[in-house]
Amino acid sequence: MAALVVLAAVAAEVRPLVLIGNIDKFTAYIAQIVPVLRPAHLGGDLAEWYWGLPKWLALLGETLLMAYLGTLLGALGGFVLCFVAAGNLVRNAALRFGAKRFLEICRTVPEIVFALIFVIAFGLGPMVGVLALSIHTAGALGKLFSEVVENIDMKPVEGLTGTGANWVETVRFAVLPQVLSNFASYALLRFEINVRGAGVMGFVGAGGIGQELLIAIRNFYYSDVSAILLMIVLTVFAIDLGTEKLRHRLIGHEERR
Repeated sequence: MAALVVLAAVAAEVRPLVLIGNIDKFTAYIAQIVPVLRPAHLGGDLAEWYWGLPKWLALLGETLLMAYLGTLLGALGGFVLCFVAAGNLVRNAALRFGAKRFLEICRTVPEIVFALIFVIAFGLGPMVGVLALSIHTAGALGKLFSEVVENIDMKPVEGLTGTGANWVETVRFAVLPQVLSNFASYALLRFEINVRGAGVMGFVGAGGIGQELLIAIRNFYYSDVSAILLMIVLTVFAIDLGTEKLRHRLIGHEERR
């Protein structure tokens, strides 16, 4: 393990002395973006710090909608393909192989690469971010969903198959009741991830709050950088807390059943 760590550090050109020697530049930048808030003039300082709040809130809402639509469309794609990729439901090896490889391609290529391709094809705008997030989400959730399906109790499946039910009916009445709560839990977790991903989409012109953050960084609008970053962090915190509670309720409900 130690030898592998050393080899990885050499290959990645990790230079601890350079890191230590330049760490003050990082802390200096952090100090520059922190606004001056005086207790005696707190209201005025906050108003000056968040001068662009209406515009930023609109862009943050656009980012959340991108994440929501990307998660929804990607979850639908993963939902359809996961049953085809599950080894306990599909005996056709070629069909199962094709579904798994397609899901691997979707989740292997980073969202930012998909976004760059779509920007070239369709131009700038939120639609690009939605498409990129949808494809990557379909690949990621399709794999997770298929693993959930492969771990189900097969007795209900065998029972329905024995009564003459077709494949679709078997999935609907024997598989779905066992996996829906886990599907919802994974989809909520993916939504959290996509909110962060949608924030980065703006860096390649896919709209949302990320594009405004990039402009602030490039133009050295230090107070704007910290204001936008704080909005993104607080939004992610709120979504994490909310979806965590929902996931726990879903998992707890499934365990009680």
